Amino acid sequence: MGIPNQTWGAEFILLGLSRDWRTQASLFVLFLVTYMLTLMGNFLILVLIWLDSRLHSPMYFFLGHLSLIDICYASSVIPQLLAHLLVVKKAIPYLRCAAQLYFSLALGGIEFLLLAVMAFDRYAAVCRPLRYPAIVTRGLCAWLAAACWGGGSLNSLLQTAITFRLPVGHDDRIDHISCELLAVVRLAGVDTSANEAAIVASSVVLLMTPCVLVLLSYIRIAVAVVKIRSPEGRQKAFNTCAAHLTVVALCYGMAIFLYSKPRSGHGPSALREKLISLFYALLTPVLNPVIYSLRNEEMKAAGWKLLGRCRELKSKMTLP
Repeated sequence: MGIPNQTWGAEFILLGLSRDWRTQASLFVLFLVTYMLTLMGNFLILVLIWLDSRLHSPMYFFLGHLSLIDICYASSVIPQLLAHLLVVKKAIPYLRCAAQLYFSLALGGIEFLLLAVMAFDRYAAVCRPLRYPAIVTRGLCAWLAAACWGGGSLNSLLQTAITFRLPVGHDDRIDHISCELLAVVRLAGVDTSANEAAIVASSVVLLMTPCVLVLLSYIRIAVAVVKIRSPEGRQKAFNTCAAHLTVVALCYGMAIFLYSKPRSGHGPSALREKLISLFYALLTPVLNPVIYSLRNEEMKAAGWKLLGRCRELKSKMTLP
């Protein structure tokens, strides 16, 4: 059988979550509120890190990058999802679909790599406290951040290029909420085993390898924490790592669950992929600021300090 000599059409149709107007209206309100909270929470973290000199440390440097990634990732998916909840024909142009696939895939890969870098930072802080300033320098932080952004972007560029070089079949409907990698690959009119192998290989590099490094880091951290004699010291070390470990478990766990089985079809598998995509686009970005703020005394102190400045400024403006 010959390979179809077809190119991708001018647009695709996203099937989305529901065709019921009441359900779509309810989802629109829910997603819009969550998206606004995501923007405000992560932007607040960026402002606090920028304004408070006590937060000018490697841990908060990487946390600032994580907040920026969460803002960009949510913005690559949610605005279009909101728009499609208000229209009948949920079409997305070819170029916009390719761009969305690239940015969402790149930002996801960058986040996985960054979480591994943050685990290394916590390992150095807990297990090598005296040498920590010499190990985790500003230069190293900048290099590691650049490596995360470069690695995730390069992987996404390769995955997007090989995906949109596939000849397309007759169906232009994407059974998803966005132009997600697995959903787009399924539109191809040929055997996609090579693409699925590339997805698995990418998962090993960007998911499994960083995940193993994170586990090794926290095993060493756990051993070091057990050796700390004072309860206050153990509690401080635990609080330093608990927020990051929670985010790691959420992000890596769901991604491994999704991409460990790239060959999936419609029905329950497609619904699972949609829910996981919503988890990454909605829940993770809005939960990260909450997780890091509630368990971090320095972030709380910076927040109260900023609130005090705002009140002081407001009182000065109201004075005659």
